[in-house]
Amino acid sequence: MSAALFTRFLFCAARRGAPGGSTDLWWVMLFLLVFAPRCMAHRSSDGFVKLAVEGTAGRGQWDLPLTDLDYAVDLDENNDGAITWGELKARERVVKAYAITHLEIEADGKPYELRVEDVAVSRLSDSTYAALKIAVDFSKPPDRLKICYRSFVDLDPLHRGFVTLEHRGQSTTVVLSPKSACHDFDLSSMGSWQQAWSFFKDGVWHIWTGYDHVLFLLALLLPSVVARRVDGGWDGVARFRPALLQVVKVVTAFTIAHSLTLGLAVMGWARLPSRWVETTIAASVVIAALNNLRPLFRERGWWVAFGFGLVHGFGFASVLQEMDLTRASIATALVTFNAGVEAGQMAIVGVFLPLAFSLRKTWCYQRLTLSGGSSVIALLALVWMVERACEVNILGGK
Repeated sequence: MSAALFTRFLFCAARRGAPGGSTDLWWVMLFLLVFAPRCMAHRSSDGFVKLAVEGTAGRGQWDLPLTDLDYAVDLDENNDGAITWGELKARERVVKAYAITHLEIEADGKPYELRVEDVAVSRLSDSTYAALKIAVDFSKPPDRLKICYRSFVDLDPLHRGFVTLEHRGQSTTVVLSPKSACHDFDLSSMGSWQQAWSFFKDGVWHIWTGYDHVLFLLALLLPSVVARRVDGGWDGVARFRPALLQVVKVVTAFTIAHSLTLGLAVMGWARLPSRWVETTIAASVVIAALNNLRPLFRERGWWVAFGFGLVHGFGFASVLQEMDLTRASIATALVTFNAGVEAGQMAIVGVFLPLAFSLRKTWCYQRLTLSGGSSVIALLALVWMVERACEVNILGGK
């Protein structure tokens, strides 16, 4: 069931069940009708380029998600919702043509044509990718390379390309996006600082564009500036300090939990099925939001943050797991990516807390933001949870 169809069903149900009913409920339904189609349960879309340069030859592999490739070149010929191996091979020439026009390589200022020598299939983190064997031949051993990654820029503005360049035993990975599509590699001095900065930026971007992670955190933080009355209503807290301590407990618990499982997953010591992780993350958002409407954990929101934060860590780790990082690169990627996640998270908290505290005693905050906002978050996350649980695998069944 699509998000739009699901929310229209809720709207009709609310209308029949409560004619002239709650204003808050009407606002919730209106919000979902407008924004749910734009906030689908689509996981972050990533492509992975690995290119080894030795002498005048460049050889490697480019993994592109089949779901996005289908949107770009129409792989599903019979429109049955499943892409078969036969359909992929039938469109192999089109896939190759798309690839060579969306990955640009320059060596010492001179452009070179990319070749796609074969199209196969790879499986990364329970998702299916088109594995393109790529090659490029240079007129002389290059000193500098410029790589521009432009896949799906017109289809998915959140799509990223993880480009790993290997040269003389050294490896550097950078993250490219539509807003930062090109990177210059100096082959004579491939330093780790470029890789560290790239992973830090991606950590920030990952939390800011990970709507499920952001909504989980916000759902836990919304009650931090109010106290629940005996009759179920809310009163704004008298002082800033209790609100700050509550936020610190929630954020610290979430940080410790997701950092722990992020490290375990990236090091290869723990792994969970991607569909289970993504579905549970959506469920955690539902539970955190419902707790604001009908208290289940009362003042123990940090327990929820820690418990479900363990699962969110596996979600954060999914990208790094798929990159085939060298042993030397794992520590740098893990530390800087996690630092970026924390920086992005603290930026959200830094904006939220002063604003929420200033509005804590108003109807706008207590009814519209806390109650209405939690309802929106719960319903939207429920849509995500159903979609993720029922997701169909490419080149296979459910």
